[in-house]
Amino acid sequence: MNRFAPALLDPAAAVPAGLSDARGRSAKRRFDVYRNNVIVSLTEALETGFPVIEKLVGAEFFRAMAGVFVRSHPPVSPVLTMYGADLPAFLEQFEPVAHLPFLADVARLELALREAYHAADARPIAPDALTHPGLMEARIRLAPATRLVASPYPICAIWRANSEAGAPPARGGAETVLVTRPDWDPWPRPVSPDVARFIAALAAGQPFGAALAAAGDALDLSAVLTLLLDTKSITAIEVPT
Repeated sequence: MNRFAPALLDPAAAVPAGLSDARGRSAKRRFDVYRNNVIVSLTEALETGFPVIEKLVGAEFFRAMAGVFVRSHPPVSPVLTMYGADLPAFLEQFEPVAHLPFLADVARLELALREAYHAADARPIAPDALTHPGLMEARIRLAPATRLVASPYPICAIWRANSEAGAPPARGGAETVLVTRPDWDPWPRPVSPDVARFIAALAAGQPFGAALAAAGDALDLSAVLTLLLDTKSITAIEVPT
């Protein structure tokens, strides 16, 4: 039976030995139906998780590509909520989409949005907590939903153009996208390089003062703190004792 799972993902594989129906007859037909249903279910999970990727390449091509992906990247969990975490890396190596070099990073953005949606809830701090006298030495804990996705392509503009009615066509160059979840739904927002460095340093556990130094002199601290407060992205300020 250790050949059962591999055979499910290989349409050319023989039915594993020993499979039979209640009357002891070969279960080949039933196994073929089940094998097909597994591929269809995993493909549908990818369509749900990566709707912009599907729109960019077309539904028919997406299904064919998903079949290749599913057979080389079977799920590692029975919970399919996050199935497809390996799709961005797969897209970077998948020759038929080499002419769409932004595709992998758009997939990373879609994955970050899905991760943010399913992330644990967290209570945000009160704004006056940022007036603590030990702030420069403090470590800022960000909400579990917070993500940064960096790309040399305008991935947020591409995502909006293909998911929001009336959004303008995608233009521009490199973008780093901050993903937050202020309430129920995740929210992507491009941020400047200095803001991205500041938030990345906080997320890495660096003290507030070190994050400021990493951001550089151009950082508008008031604006970025307002952004993090408005998006309910700061959940704790840990001041050393």
